Amino acid sequence: MTGPVAPAMRLPKVTHRVGRRIVIGIATVVTVLGIVLLLACWRTDRAIEADMGTASAEVLSAGHLRSSISFATPDGVTHNPPTGVLYPTGLTQGQFIEVEYDRGDPDIVRVKGRDAAVAVVPVGSVLLGTWIAAGAALLVLRLRSRRRTQVASHG
Repeated sequence: MTGPVAPAMRLPKVTHRVGRRIVIGIATVVTVLGIVLLLACWRTDRAIEADMGTASAEVLSAGHLRSSISFATPDGVTHNPPTGVLYPTGLTQGQFIEVEYDRGDPDIVRVKGRDAAVAVVPVGSVLLGTWIAAGAALLVLRLRSRRRTQVASHG
């Protein structure tokens, strides 16, 4: 059995202006994070290209966001980058691939032939989806605000 909700348990009504600011704020934060991600990819690519080494690597585990690899540098040291390989899409466990790495820091490694350009579509899709959802939320807020205004003026 449920009774009336205690006043302290009710959520405060969010005004149209506050709701708008929240929605735009969240969409803006997601956009900034997406841009920072793309810039980080670009920066990492530049680091690899500045002192590039290449090697054959074995894919130890494969996932959509992270794949673990193992490869040896010319000095005979085997590397298993803790953050995995960059741009791992389409890899399968047990597969042998060519990689490019920063010789100064072999933990920075990417699949050969891939660069930050492969991140543009996924990040762009997330940003587009975010702004579509934000637009829909803003439309709902506007419609609710109009409805409240109409009810208040007629009632």
